[in-house]
Amino acid sequence: MKKVLMLGTGGTIASGMTESGLTPIMTTEQLLDNVPEVTDLCDVTCKQLFCLDSTNITPEHWLTIANTIRENYSKYDGFVVVHGTDTMAYTAAALSYLIQYSPKPIVLTGAQKPILFENTDSKTNLVDAFRVAVSDLCGVMIVFNGRVILGTRARKTHTTSLQAFSSINYPSLAVLQNGFLMEYIRPTSLPAPIFYSKLDPRVGLMKMIPGADCDQLSYLLERNDAVIVESYGVGGLPSYQGSGFFDAIRSAIERGKTIVMTTQVQNEGSNLAVYDVGFHLKNDLHLLEAYDMTTEAALAKLMWILGQTSDPAEVRRLFCTPISHDLLYLKEEA
Repeated sequence: MKKVLMLGTGGTIASGMTESGLTPIMTTEQLLDNVPEVTDLCDVTCKQLFCLDSTNITPEHWLTIANTIRENYSKYDGFVVVHGTDTMAYTAAALSYLIQYSPKPIVLTGAQKPILFENTDSKTNLVDAFRVAVSDLCGVMIVFNGRVILGTRARKTHTTSLQAFSSINYPSLAVLQNGFLMEYIRPTSLPAPIFYSKLDPRVGLMKMIPGADCDQLSYLLERNDAVIVESYGVGGLPSYQGSGFFDAIRSAIERGKTIVMTTQVQNEGSNLAVYDVGFHLKNDLHLLEAYDMTTEAALAKLMWILGQTSDPAEVRRLFCTPISHDLLYLKEEA
């Protein structure tokens, strides 16, 4: 029988009602008691890392999860990380860069309703997660509502519906129906994973709105080593006289800052070459572009890259290198 390590971090799945609303209170052992059928699938070891609403998850928590998996990697055949849904996609992306090319499954799951509630999705999601953890799938994945989503491609797209997550610009890896796993895509793996233990959390995010003040971008660039700009459509920034964005970006790049352009539009990605408002950013300032990456993956990838190097050429090379199928549409960047 395969061995699986179950890591608890909190989340709705482990929550109970208090005077101030739902808060995580249950341990991994208590969660497991509610799904006894898991013991027929595998031998489970439980470890509680923290018990947090995922709103309170930080990059330090990502490192703790990754380091725990690293320390225990040789002892187990798979891993299940129980996590809140609100930041699960960020954690899945971060783990995809901290633990690359894993031949063993690393599965994140959670729920929209606590495990003790009626009509909860917790039990199905947990059992499905363990089914995937003992399968031949590999790498970091989210298992939720019968779908298996690659860690670099997941996004929470519904706040309360049971189908909380979507796979962005990439197919689902597999589906689970009536206890059966139907695999469609198997991610790339190596005989042994490559682990990393450093992140640079100084990465900011600015969402463009009509009339946005360039001073907002300048402020973020002063406080961070990199900034992601979520622009409109296929990408671009205001170019009217006095907008100031072009000069602010040029100055920041000269000071060694990293700036990545992405899009607020969920599907199909960016392409700065299409319009004049993006063309000069790409061709004159050589702004990095996220293309079909999710914002969650772009942010986690930058934190991982800047944890390894501050050399602008190496930052560009690594960002434009597909990792865990995070990037498909790439016309760069030789």
